[in-house]
Amino acid sequence: MPTANWKLPTANWNLPTENWNLPTGTFFFTRLKYTSGNWDTDQRMPSNLLHSLVEYTTIPIDEKERIIELSSEEVFKSPFCYLSGHKLVEFTQEERRIFKTYVEQGGFVFVDDCNHDIDGLFAKSFEEEMARTFGPEALQKIPNDHYLYRCFFEFEDGPPATSFELNGWGDDLVHDYLKAIQVNGRIGVLYSNKDYGCEWDYDFRNKRFNKIDNTRFGVNIVVYALT
Repeated sequence: MPTANWKLPTANWNLPTENWNLPTGTFFFTRLKYTSGNWDTDQRMPSNLLHSLVEYTTIPIDEKERIIELSSEEVFKSPFCYLSGHKLVEFTQEERRIFKTYVEQGGFVFVDDCNHDIDGLFAKSFEEEMARTFGPEALQKIPNDHYLYRCFFEFEDGPPATSFELNGWGDDLVHDYLKAIQVNGRIGVLYSNKDYGCEWDYDFRNKRFNKIDNTRFGVNIVVYALT
């Protein structure tokens, strides 16, 4: 595990310190609200992940989840965005423009398929949307020795499995990889079929019942997004 006094880099952020009254360098969790499908899944997950950031890092955080419409220019003020759902993903023209610009300018979006199913509607429609937005070859598997898996906690085998995969829901597969769209060698869109959102959708006070805190990989995702 990295040193406890790890510090948050802020040089590349465009934080809304004036509009939202946040101290400079404060991290906040942004959920993207898109027109199609269902975007408001796993409602306890953000507070659970934010609690983990407080517990394991020295990153200053705002405890309130931000919900921003993907068609809004406010997206560009967010250092980290989350997008999830079970249903259709089909961006409007303005949503597509903002998503693409945000990623290409250095933004980070973590996308999680709540169906944990590569043949499900969310997976198929999201991958089609990414092909339409960035090109047919943009979304690629990332190797399991990627820096993402060791930037804070060490995950030697790549992305940790979720209980939903192991229970045989969805496509009955344990996905041993994640996909990503990279811009200038850096992940801009991290895409998971593993349903981490549901895996982390519980009151953070219940972590004491877990032998190993399953939100630790979420800490890696945020740390990677900020560095």
